[in-house]
Amino acid sequence: MELIDILKKAGRVVICGIGNEVRGDDAFGVLVAERLKKLVKNPNVLVLNCGEVPESYTRKITNFEPDLVIFIDAVDFGGEHGELIVADPEGTIGDAVSTHSLPLRVLVGYLKTRLNAEFVLIGCQPAVLGLFQEPSEIVVERADALAESMAGALNETED
Repeated sequence: MELIDILKKAGRVVICGIGNEVRGDDAFGVLVAERLKKLVKNPNVLVLNCGEVPESYTRKITNFEPDLVIFIDAVDFGGEHGELIVADPEGTIGDAVSTHSLPLRVLVGYLKTRLNAEFVLIGCQPAVLGLFQEPSEIVVERADALAESMAGALNETED
């Protein structure tokens, strides 16, 4: 099933943008979250800019009682620079390059004990990860395009 179909079918959705804005392409998840905050007007969607510590948002995530939780992060899965992948966050598609300390699979495992929800990871292949570097143009373009397409689907589901 395609991501847009999953979004349209979900009742309540939490989107967690993960990343570090001062580490180049690692800002991908944060860029998407900040754009979505401006675009999504559906009260059944909670967008969180989790930065480097998504584990600090477990209470907000569980209190919202979502049907779907989407994590968006830079992930080194061996793809082309800027390539996107939709995957199971508990899988082994690659390593998140964010500097968050708790592995995403551990966080998802914990959330599964608290929620009856589906979990999805959207990853973007990074290239530029140096400290105090700007994200690459292609990653910024991918973040904008992803946010636009997700917002369209999420706003359509509004009652």
